[in-house]
Amino acid sequence: MVKEKKTDKRSVESNNKKSKLKAFNKSSSFFKDEKIKIAFGLIFIAIAIYLTIAMISYFFTWKVDQSKLDVEWNDFIFNSNVYAENWAGKTGAYFSYLFMHKWFGIASFFIVYIIGIISFKLLKLKIVSIWKSIKYSILIAIWLSLILGFIFYNSKFLPGGLHGYYLSKWLISIVGKAGTAFVIILYLFIFIIFAFKNSLQVIKSIVLRIFARSSIENIDFSDEIGDENLENVGEENNGSVAFDVEETKINNEINKDTEDEFVVKETLGDENDELKLSIENSRVEEKADKISNKPVGNYDPTLDLSTYKMPPIDLLKRHDLQNSSVTNEELISNKNKIVETLLNYKIEIDKIKATIGPTVTLYEIVPAPGVRISKIKNLEDDIALSLSALGIRIIAPIPGKGTIGIEVPNLKPEIVSMHSIISSKKFQETKFELPIGLGKTISNEAYVIDLTKMPHLLIAGATGQGKSVGLNAVLTSLLYKKHPAQLKFVLVDPKKVELTLYTKLEKHFLAMLPGEEEPIITDTQKVVNTLNSLTMEMDSRYELLKKARTRNIKEYNFKFIERSLNPENGHRYLPYIVVVIDEFADLIMTAGKEVEMPLARLAQLARAIGIHLVIATQRPTTNIITGLIKANFPARIAFRVMSSIDSRTILDSPGANQLIGRGDMLIAAGNEPIRVQCAFIDTPEIDNITEYITKQQSYPSAFMLPEYVDEGSEKVGEVDLKKRDALFEDAARLLVATQQGSTSLIQRKFSIGYNRAGRIIDQLEAAGVVGSFEGSKARQVLIPDDYSLEQLLNRIDQL
Repeated sequence: MVKEKKTDKRSVESNNKKSKLKAFNKSSSFFKDEKIKIAFGLIFIAIAIYLTIAMISYFFTWKVDQSKLDVEWNDFIFNSNVYAENWAGKTGAYFSYLFMHKWFGIASFFIVYIIGIISFKLLKLKIVSIWKSIKYSILIAIWLSLILGFIFYNSKFLPGGLHGYYLSKWLISIVGKAGTAFVIILYLFIFIIFAFKNSLQVIKSIVLRIFARSSIENIDFSDEIGDENLENVGEENNGSVAFDVEETKINNEINKDTEDEFVVKETLGDENDELKLSIENSRVEEKADKISNKPVGNYDPTLDLSTYKMPPIDLLKRHDLQNSSVTNEELISNKNKIVETLLNYKIEIDKIKATIGPTVTLYEIVPAPGVRISKIKNLEDDIALSLSALGIRIIAPIPGKGTIGIEVPNLKPEIVSMHSIISSKKFQETKFELPIGLGKTISNEAYVIDLTKMPHLLIAGATGQGKSVGLNAVLTSLLYKKHPAQLKFVLVDPKKVELTLYTKLEKHFLAMLPGEEEPIITDTQKVVNTLNSLTMEMDSRYELLKKARTRNIKEYNFKFIERSLNPENGHRYLPYIVVVIDEFADLIMTAGKEVEMPLARLAQLARAIGIHLVIATQRPTTNIITGLIKANFPARIAFRVMSSIDSRTILDSPGANQLIGRGDMLIAAGNEPIRVQCAFIDTPEIDNITEYITKQQSYPSAFMLPEYVDEGSEKVGEVDLKKRDALFEDAARLLVATQQGSTSLIQRKFSIGYNRAGRIIDQLEAAGVVGSFEGSKARQVLIPDDYSLEQLLNRIDQL
């Protein structure tokens, strides 16, 4: 009986626990409902607005309402005979009295701020970090209440509330007024140091400025100038000090502009070869401070988008959290089957070990002395049969190890997420110029390559084997490492669906032809024009490298950043340009040599000037991947293909036909192919990354490539000058004034479309204002001055 009672009690307790757990689950699911969150978000916004009105009203009505509030809150709010002057009624009067008088005073507005950000969080309008905001708001509220209580210590109205009043009173009684002021300042400095990342450097620079200013104030200018020069300073100089320094044949006059900067004007020197600097005496100390503290630094290419932030890693999902590892039973079973199969053919081995990868496991065997490697190599199909595997690959021998490798697919392959690659130490700490994280090797290490060392990449594989995911891995890696000023993409997508996700990046990362509306190139003729435009850009960049006496883009940009190259001589910062072409086979079939020739030129020459090609195709046949293309693409990635012939076309060796698909790939970069499991990134993740970048400040437009016009398409003889454009004369005057015959200049200055600007330039050529098309160069302006132009326009009007 006793046992039965005990079991009954236990069953009752367990039932109670279950019922409580059910109730908790119901309540938690209630608050997870999106509609409930939105409802509470709106309620919190209403509360924040109501409290704001009540607290603002407190400044005007506190004298009248405060005398009524020295009672219990329920007596004040529910007593119908009591009225409040506060704009928010009695409830508003009570809460404003509570916050503004009894608590933190004016600093209580941070409470409203906290309520506001909580409401935004519930409405999924996350503007700032909620926990950081709460933490900093509380700390600022305490400090602000304290300083207001200290300043207005004897005031009837307490701006710092009773909190600030009593806290300052307590501090004054302990350390005095001077000590309290010191505590307030110390509190502020400690808060700034912990709240802002670069605060220590800013404080140091302020201290250094103060010391630099004091040292300049003690400079004795008479030692530099000379006593005889000081005697010549009089009323005729209007209080200015003259410095005479014998230096050069250039006379630099430094004048003060509206922003207290110096404008340097260069004129020829006089016979005495003197340099005269005239500085206002009243500004000597201030300007000397500016000169000493503001040296001409290096050029910063990212300055236009100085606030740009790289995408955070948490935008990527961790697909590998639910991966299952290879079991010991699977390893032992495969090892025994490999040994047994080899023994059947009288091949003995001395040692065998396994290296587990995400997709395949590498079994390294050391054969007994006297065993021929070719004999093991020929047993590939027999070993695959005994293991019941989808396809195995034998590496005989493994380079640099002296062993034979047998790659066996895992029963349950893992997913390698892009998150694991981007967050890896190898990718985060890489010094590569254009780092690309492709996936993980058999040894589970992140595989990162430098595109500048490749220097171009050919990706091939059958349909559905992972090429598009591979392209996304390439693009994502570069977006996580480069600033928009340092990198531009030219995206070619004949299928019109694979690369459209990156359209949002037009004004940040994309490059395009002038006058084009779509940033992603899908039309074959536009692809041809773009590739020819890139060859023009390549020639132009080589001219710049020649002038700068540098060999590659890295050396050139280093010189430009150090301000060793003058922009007035045509020099500019050169971003890397990565050309990504999806489904190359379609372009070759429709355009043939028109695509292949400029592509071959780029592949042969563009490496040194920072233009790199990434080409993908699902038809790895010899008529698509020609010998000319293969010769200039030493770095190749092969996903699974259907035959060893296709594998040889891509890699010059078999092996890609034995891959298992779903991102399994071989990478050949001039040496033995390496097996890598491609990192997986899903469409929503790409959307998150592009959306994050798009929300930030951008350039006014996409990066414009040189204007390219097909010579065969120009028929200037058909232009009728009697049907001139309304902007014809204005455009003519613009080109003569600037002496630049450029279609893009007309387009930009008059804010018109590219087609209209092209028609105007054709009319100007027919009229004799500009010369014919000259490839990468701007057209020559044939009219030297405005007078000659007016005479020409008068003759045209008489036609």
